[in-house]
This record gives sequence, C-alpha cells and structure tokens, in this order.
Amino acid sequence: MNEETIILCRPVGSKELALIEQSGFTEFPPRLPEQPIFYPVTNEEYAAQIARDWNAKHNSDKVGYVTKFEVRKQFLDNYATKIGGGAKHEKY
Repeated sequence: MNEETIILCRPVGSKELALIEQSGFTEFPPRLPEQPIFYPVTNEEYAAQIARDWNAKHNSDKVGYVTKFEVRKQFLDNYATKIGGGAKHEKY
C-alpha cells in the first residue's frame, strides 16, 4: 500500500519536545490549557518563525524547535487550511 503523504511542521518548546521524545516520537502531548487546539503548519518557514518569535521568547530556556511529520493526504482531505497573517502563514 503506497499512500500519498504530506509533510507538516509543528513548532515546539523544550518541554514539549521532551514529551514527544518520551512517546518514542509517536505522538504530540496535549496542548496547553490556554492553547488547547493542535494546529500543524504547512511549511517549515512559518514553523521556524513561530519557534523563534513565540516558543523561544516564552520559554525559560529561550529555545524553540521545529518538528516535521508525515500525515496521510486522505486524512488531511477532511480538513481545510487557513491563512493567518501573510500568505506563508498556512495551517490546518
């Protein structure tokens, strides 16, 4: 079975990255109470911007990371993308 996949990105901080690692890199941890919605972004440039401008500034260690993962296109076809800001600010 050769299913088409799409690579998505998710910016994270150090604590979130540690939880992802603890899962064996198989799942993302639950989101923060003040930010309960999980939304991946469609490009690395946007994810890097969030990691740099939000994660790094709002975490005590001042570090942000970009994770990349594959999702089946057939699954993503159930969801619409949204643009938040500039044209490169696309997310699910």
